Amino acid sequence: MGVTVDVHEVFKYPFEQVVASFLRKKIRHDGKKVQTGRAWALASARCRGASSCYPNPMDKNVISVKIVEEKKDVSTGIIYRKRIAVCQNVVPEILRKVNILKVPNVQLEEESWFNPQERNMAIRSHCLTWTQYASMKEESVFRESMENPNWTEFIQKGRISITGAGFLNCVLETFASTFLRQGAQKGIRIMEMLLKEQCGAPLAE
Repeated sequence: MGVTVDVHEVFKYPFEQVVASFLRKKIRHDGKKVQTGRAWALASARCRGASSCYPNPMDKNVISVKIVEEKKDVSTGIIYRKRIAVCQNVVPEILRKVNILKVPNVQLEEESWFNPQERNMAIRSHCLTWTQYASMKEESVFRESMENPNWTEFIQKGRISITGAGFLNCVLETFASTFLRQGAQKGIRIMEMLLKEQCGAPLAE
């Protein structure tokens, strides 16, 4: 049957600052460096010594994040990036009695399209582990707020569907949806902390 998780947040900071904060999470880059514009370059420079790089105490479940592809469309200015995250398996021990869940780590693939001219960034991610038994996908977007052009709107939609765990399907879906929602909120808190640290207090109306 599956469950869905929706998240909506407005950061009271300009789009460029919010994207730079998000991009600070990058760690390794295998391949050619791309000339990406101020926000992207700023994030790359900061990440070399930033506390937001993984692994870090703010997000202990994430072991590593590796950028595997990054390129710029010269005609549109859109920057495409693909990265692979390795996370700890957070499924409770009692549920790991199901053989398919007995793995130490989980891999996630994330693709993003950063459009500095239109001031938006679309993100699509899915789980690479348990693909025969589960579908876990997220679609997110950062964009200039319609309420205030100096603010940034964040919208995320996630869907989880598990079919290979028998009578535990519903239990695992409930756990996964709760973890996904809590993870999104935790990510928002981390970004708000980084924004305040780097950019000062949020902008008023």
